[in-house]
Amino acid sequence: MKIKIRRFDPDDGESRYEVFDVESRPGMSVLSALFHVQDELADSLSLRYSCRGAVCGNCAMLINKVPRLACRTQVEALLPGGDLVELKPYAALDPQVEWDPESEILVEPLPHLPVVKDLVVDMSRFFEYYRAVEPVLKPARPAGEREYSMDPDDVRRLEPYTNCILCAACFGACPVNDKNPEYKGPAALAKLYRFHVDTREPDDDSRLSLANDRRGWWGCEFHTNCRKVCPKQVPPNLGIGAARRELTEGGKAPSDIESGG
Repeated sequence: MKIKIRRFDPDDGESRYEVFDVESRPGMSVLSALFHVQDELADSLSLRYSCRGAVCGNCAMLINKVPRLACRTQVEALLPGGDLVELKPYAALDPQVEWDPESEILVEPLPHLPVVKDLVVDMSRFFEYYRAVEPVLKPARPAGEREYSMDPDDVRRLEPYTNCILCAACFGACPVNDKNPEYKGPAALAKLYRFHVDTREPDDDSRLSLANDRRGWWGCEFHTNCRKVCPKQVPPNLGIGAARRELTEGGKAPSDIESGG
């Protein structure tokens, strides 16, 4: 098989594509194929990885024009032209490079974040937005001698949002992040909603207010690319929609939203 990789050299600021022949084997992941390229064919290839088990989220990249975890994506599923995911279009999906999905696997860095080198991107902005939603539990009462108890139904309500591994695949797949660099993005908003519905926190709208503008809840256009690419099936769109309904029903929607501005 052939693997086509977008290379970027920070020394000269130039990007290029290189094609490598890799012998496919049963169970080979895209990450394993990249290791082979790095070990045997191009030792200067840079990529980020850690656990190799779809837990850490470090190896998210654009594979066949879809943000995916390289460690989880199987080579056999991609060729010839398989494992297609239909996403709402945005700039990174444009056919900017000649690529034959029947015979090649295309690997590029995750969109919407600056490229450091080859497949490594600068995650600073992603984590800046994540920290901005204050992603830590703020209990409504002081800790007692025993653990907090929660109703199983309340746990089930927030559980889908706890599975995020901060891989930024949703950030790279979101058309809004493409056109609005100030948009906090699906991962941060999903985490914010997770704490809003946590019954151990104060029963108010203090969490919702942290993103009550067009950089937050009201920036989403519900393309649902985020949910389609999430390796852990986190549904940011559902949390964002619920937050917007709650703000609207409570009369807390921003004035420019209410007026259609």
